[in-house]
Amino acid sequence: MADPKGFLNHGREVAKSRPVDVRLKDWNEVYVPGSLLPIISKQASRCMDCGIPFCHNGCPLGNLIPEWNDFAYREDWSAASERLHATNNFPEFTGRLCPAPCESACVLGINQPPVTIKNVEVSIIDKAWDSGDVEPQAPERLSGKTVAVIGSGPAGLAAAQQLTRAGHTVAVYERADRVGGLLRYGIPEFKMEKRHINRRIEQMRAEGTRFRTGIEIGRDLKATDLKKRYDAVVIAAGATTARDLPVPGRELKGIHQAMEYLPLANKVQEGDYVAPPISAEGKHVIVIGGGDTGADCVGTAHRQGAASVTQLEIMPRPGEDRAPHQPWPTFPMLYKVTSAHEEGGERVYSVSTTHFEGDEDGNVQWLHLSEVEFVDGKLTSKPGTERKIPAQLVTLAMGFTGTDRENGLVEQFGLELDERGNIARDADFQTNVPGVFVAGDAGRGQSLIVWAIAEGRSAARGCDRFLTGASELPAPIRPTDRSLMV
Repeated sequence: MADPKGFLNHGREVAKSRPVDVRLKDWNEVYVPGSLLPIISKQASRCMDCGIPFCHNGCPLGNLIPEWNDFAYREDWSAASERLHATNNFPEFTGRLCPAPCESACVLGINQPPVTIKNVEVSIIDKAWDSGDVEPQAPERLSGKTVAVIGSGPAGLAAAQQLTRAGHTVAVYERADRVGGLLRYGIPEFKMEKRHINRRIEQMRAEGTRFRTGIEIGRDLKATDLKKRYDAVVIAAGATTARDLPVPGRELKGIHQAMEYLPLANKVQEGDYVAPPISAEGKHVIVIGGGDTGADCVGTAHRQGAASVTQLEIMPRPGEDRAPHQPWPTFPMLYKVTSAHEEGGERVYSVSTTHFEGDEDGNVQWLHLSEVEFVDGKLTSKPGTERKIPAQLVTLAMGFTGTDRENGLVEQFGLELDERGNIARDADFQTNVPGVFVAGDAGRGQSLIVWAIAEGRSAARGCDRFLTGASELPAPIRPTDRSLMV
């Protein structure tokens, strides 16, 4: 145990954010650089090294949290980094982007603020990069087997890195012009600066992974030809089919999916544009959808100089505390104030869009809505609550419904889908087509970055077993294996 009295002597402290008026003038990460290191040892000491570490159960990756907390407390950063990388290929991604279900499962959180697991994680990996502890791990020998990975998001990158280190020759195919998937173009710069992706890509290239950008499997290269060219294929193409809003006026100009809007802002940061083709500058912005993607749209609109920003959510506002049906150590639905929400704007709950209204040129000008309530288990409009609000730019951030079906990938491979429209797979993450595996959102549906990395690692192990007959990769820690802990 790091410090037997750590949780008694020290309260919870988190990373400090830069002042709102300062950070809205740039696109850098919102946190004060270096603000964690002076406090992180004490924060790590709050970990109680529980006999049954429920934080393991909360983390899909099975991170060895008490172990690297202990090393962080002792400021043995090299050992902490080794333990962190034992289960997670990219802790600098999860330490910035994960909603931290591990903290919801922290035993200390039963009656005190939980350990700042996410802050400890990102401190360890940032220190490891600064000290040179993160190095390429090239395989000692090659297997002679080849693998194609479709998609370069967190699931695809994790699968590719594991398979490369196992000795296989791996090529990652990405339809965008740069590697990273939604990490690159879906996550705003102020949440994670893209330098973190770039240095991981360089590490993977040094290990032997090859990257092929600007190639969409199904369109630019037929899936059947890809399968002939490689001994195995891992599909990590994500769940990129966005949920739409089929209401009158949807065809008006100025209404865009979030993944049409956010990538353009990121392309400005990459130097592709001087100004984004879709901008919130001077406009009344409406964001439909109350999740993390919606919050990303809110923060982006603020930095582009929106006249006002309003975020709409059809569900009621969550509570400040756990609901009775979401007891510890489950991940509760709580009212969350992100850095984007700290920067301004209005959040409106329990409302549904009825239609849009435009001007004579076909540009959206107003959004009409009504309040909703649950009646017999169904959301129903409340009579007399209709109103309209100004809307000159609307972004739809209502989630995703499954993998892309328009590019022909599913049909060309001959893949079976499950009842939710995701690519079906077995316990080894293999599809109905031998040698074709699936990981991440393409097989699981829209989910968290930790699930994407965990599934990428698991699919890599299944693929390695298929290629060699006996996998040398570490066995994944599956939630079902730990269900008795809850």
